[in-house]
Amino acid sequence: MPTNTSRRGLLFGAAALSTGALITGCTSNESKDDEGSSDRSQQVADDKPGKKVTIGFAGPQADHGWLNAINDQAKKRAEKYEDVTLEATEGSNDTAAQIGQVETLINKKVDVLVILPADGKALTQVGLKAMRAGIPVVNLDRVFATPQAYRCWIGGDNYGMGLSAGHYIGEKLKDKKSARVVELAGLDNLELTKQRSKGFDDALKNYSNIKKVARQAADFTVESGQSKMSQLLQAQKNFDALWNHDDDQGVGALRAIKQAGRDDFLMVGGAGALSAMQAIEADNSVLKATVLYPPTMAASAIDLARALGQGKGVGGMAEFEIPSFVTCYSAVVDKENVGRYMSTGFK
Repeated sequence: MPTNTSRRGLLFGAAALSTGALITGCTSNESKDDEGSSDRSQQVADDKPGKKVTIGFAGPQADHGWLNAINDQAKKRAEKYEDVTLEATEGSNDTAAQIGQVETLINKKVDVLVILPADGKALTQVGLKAMRAGIPVVNLDRVFATPQAYRCWIGGDNYGMGLSAGHYIGEKLKDKKSARVVELAGLDNLELTKQRSKGFDDALKNYSNIKKVARQAADFTVESGQSKMSQLLQAQKNFDALWNHDDDQGVGALRAIKQAGRDDFLMVGGAGALSAMQAIEADNSVLKATVLYPPTMAASAIDLARALGQGKGVGGMAEFEIPSFVTCYSAVVDKENVGRYMSTGFK
């Protein structure tokens, strides 16, 4: 997740008023011109068909439940609009291949590009190429090296995930004397893993009675989740809560927990997998909550791209342009609200 971004200033021209107009004002039967109109309905995107927009979508290879959901969310959102044509690439985690796919979309002269780069730094130049060709780019989640390579960034909040998980656990354990928690992280060589851990640690600082006693890094896979959780359980015979960074590796973690016959702590997952939400709803395991890293951001990216292509802003905001930076909130889903979020759960 990027920590800094440049904000573009927006300048708006105002029609000059003649002296006569200032004196006489507007009569009730005079129409307002489009530029001077205060009617926001004409300046923000909505569900009504408008100017036709072709959106190029370069997403990832669907080798993880969340990544598959990203592709599905983008395609389904585009189908919602009569005025949107989606040109989607096959999806690749190979940097060179994805650059080639984006260049093909540029050559097709799509109106807007939505790109979730396999590697943000490596794809920066092709993002710049699109912008210089007059094709605005919506950069999805993995950020380019410079804001000049995109018109708008939208993505998740890795630090916020840890923060939300830490506060949820903190509130559950705030009345327990000398509470102990453990953490099952993701890949330690990824910046997002470090941010999730930092958010978690910062949240726990608000609770003087809670101590993190162990941390183990896994690989975002079911197999690694099971093996690393087994190691944690063997090393820590007594703890009160577990924060697991990823619901896919959480499937393996739950297997290890069941095999060990442990049910003496609560578990909070991460990302928002359907299996996690179903387990939370059933309330028959240690898994009591998951913190979202919502794949719905891909649907929102299509909304933003459509608005860009139509030269409109977004509803609920006063500005005439879409924002340059959108960070999705990391909501906590537990038994109380799981019904609301179930439809967003990914397989």
